[in-house]
Amino acid sequence: MKLAYTLRLADDALIIGHRLSEWCGHGPILEQDIALTNTALDHLGRARSLYQYAAQQFNELPEAEKQTAFTSVAIQNLVNAGAAVSEDDMAFLRDGWDFRNTLLVEQPNIDWAYTVARAFYFDTYNYFFCSALKNSADTTLAAIAEKSLKEATYHLRWSSEWVVRLGDGTDESHERMQKAINELWSYTGEMFVASDAEKAMADQGIGVDVSKLKSLWMQRVQETLADATLAMPQAGWMQQGGKDGRHSENLGYILTELQFMQRAYPGMEW
Repeated sequence: MKLAYTLRLADDALIIGHRLSEWCGHGPILEQDIALTNTALDHLGRARSLYQYAAQQFNELPEAEKQTAFTSVAIQNLVNAGAAVSEDDMAFLRDGWDFRNTLLVEQPNIDWAYTVARAFYFDTYNYFFCSALKNSADTTLAAIAEKSLKEATYHLRWSSEWVVRLGDGTDESHERMQKAINELWSYTGEMFVASDAEKAMADQGIGVDVSKLKSLWMQRVQETLADATLAMPQAGWMQQGGKDGRHSENLGYILTELQFMQRAYPGMEW
């Protein structure tokens, strides 16, 4: 369960980091292009730390458990060859249905408002999540969370300021920001519905009870949207499935791009 939990956190970080990296060289102004690229690197750094820890956990599993941990033939081949699995293998060789990221982070950028809205929703959650995870009974996860909290604090400030800037800006920026806030709303509920791994780790004092973060998240979101003169979306049906390996088609496109080099040239080293 700890492996599944670690990978869930790593997958969120990798996919949101990849999505934000798509703006590199395409930002609306140079300053924000650089800011968003640095934010993407923060997420990817966190993903790397978590994948390293996940690879360590995987390599310590009994052989029988290694064979059934993932559906990926590429990883099964490594296991059969007696090779250790690395952080790169966790990111580049698992198949889409082995990923456990939330559906929110894989949603496309579309435009600047959508990117800001997605970042704001996730950053708010991640800030409170890291604040709680730094008290984990697992010292490795606690250390990663404590380092990530410093970055998450900046990420939340950045995305919150852009929500206000666009929401309380021109008529067009207000309309676009409201549309993005509304359309991504249905992907936010999944963050607070615990998977089996999240439940098990929370019970052991290792993970975070994500249901307890919802009230904090809602309060922060409401305050920021009010400052931005934006309407709070109405509660309704929420998308789910990412934590169980059921994803939108967007993840397939991300992994096609992200994993191409390793899939095309197996075992390649720089």
